[in-house]
Amino acid sequence: MRSTDVLMMSHDVIRQTNAASSRGRNADIVCFSPLRWNFVFRRPQHLLTRFALQHRVFFFEDPVMDDGPPRLVVRPAHPGVWVVVPHLPPHLWEYKTPWLRDLVRQLLRGHAISDYILWYYTPKAMAFTQGLEPLAVVYDCMSEIAALDQVPYLRLLEAELLRRADVVFTDGPSLHASRRELHPNVHLLPSGIDAPHFVRARGLADRDEPFDQASIPEPRLGFFGTIDERVDLELLAAVADTRPAWQIVLLGPTKLEPTALPVRPNIHWIGAKRYEEVPAYLAGWDVALLPLVRNAWTRFANPTQTLEYLAAGKPVVATPIRDVVRPYAELGVARIAQSTDDFVLAVEACLREGPTARAERLCRIDGILAQMSWERVHAHFREILQSCIAAKAAAQAARNRQSA
Repeated sequence: MRSTDVLMMSHDVIRQTNAASSRGRNADIVCFSPLRWNFVFRRPQHLLTRFALQHRVFFFEDPVMDDGPPRLVVRPAHPGVWVVVPHLPPHLWEYKTPWLRDLVRQLLRGHAISDYILWYYTPKAMAFTQGLEPLAVVYDCMSEIAALDQVPYLRLLEAELLRRADVVFTDGPSLHASRRELHPNVHLLPSGIDAPHFVRARGLADRDEPFDQASIPEPRLGFFGTIDERVDLELLAAVADTRPAWQIVLLGPTKLEPTALPVRPNIHWIGAKRYEEVPAYLAGWDVALLPLVRNAWTRFANPTQTLEYLAAGKPVVATPIRDVVRPYAELGVARIAQSTDDFVLAVEACLREGPTARAERLCRIDGILAQMSWERVHAHFREILQSCIAAKAAAQAARNRQSA
C-alpha cells in the first residue's frame, strides 16, 4: 500500500482546513522542524502562532515509528496551526526518504495547499522536499545543527537549503556572522520576549509556589530549558558539591539517559512543565543559571532563556557564551563565569545584591524588553518575507515577458 493511499486525518480537520482555503486567505506555511510542537514553547511556536492569525500553518514533525501503515496524523494544535506527524512501520524506516516525500505531497493535495511558503528549521527536510514549487523558501536558522549531530551529510543538506532559500533568518549575532557569507539575503532577527508572561514572576506571592518546588530550601539556583548535551552537568555537580546549602533546580524535558544526570541531595530534577507554569517556578528562584558547555554547538547559541530570566527579574549567571556576553554582560545585567570557583563567586555576588542594585538592574532590563517583543519580531519577519515574495514574483514575471 502506498503512502498516498493511506493519508489519515479526521473529516473535521479536512473540512476545517479546506474551508479556510476558500476564504481568500494568505499563502499557507508548511514548516519542517526537528522539535515537536509540544516539546518546548520557543521561537518556532512564538512566530508561527502569530503568523497563524493570517496564514494556515502546517507544522511537519519528524517521523515516528509504529506498526501501522504509512500515514499522516494531522491534528489542530493552536488556532490556525496543524501539527503533521508522519508514521512509518519499522520495515520502511531505512527507506523513509521516498515515503516522506510522498506524504508531503499528499499533505499538499489533501489540504488544498497550492500557494505556500516552505519554512525550514532543519536541513534534514531537504532530503524529501525537493521538486516542490513554493512561493518562497525560508530558512530560520536557530542553531548549528550539523555541529551537534556530527553527521557530515547535514552540511551538504544545509548547503542545498542555502542554495534554494530565498531568505535566511538567524536568531543570534554569531549565527548571522557565520551564515551571511553563505547567502546574499541573511537577516539577523534575534528571538523576542513575551515580557508580560515572564514579568509576572516578579510579583507572584509565596502562596503561588508550585507544590513540587515549595519544599525545596533556599537559596535556589534555577535553570529551565531542554536538558541535553549543551548543559554543563559537570559544572552544576561541582557547584552543588562546593556549596551543599545551595539548591539547584532544573526544569525542563531531559533528552539524556538517566545515568548521565548527576545525583546530589541538593540537585532537584523537576521535569518538563507547561509554558504557562514557568513563571511560578521562576518566582521562587534566587539566581537563574545558563550553564552551557563551550563547543562548536554553543559557539553559535543565543539562549532564549536569557531574556526570559531577565524579564522575571532574576540575576543571571552564565558560562561565557558569546551572544550572552554581548550584549547582556556588557550591559551589566548578567554575570559571566567559566570555572567552578568563578561560578560560585558570581552566584554569591548575586545573592548579596541589595535593593538599590536590583532596582538599577531592573531599570536597564525593562529598557531592553521594550525593544524585544515577539510582536515586533514577527512584524519585522513578516515585512522581510513579504518583500522577498514580491521581489521573487516580479523577477518571474520579467522572465515570463522575456520568453513570451
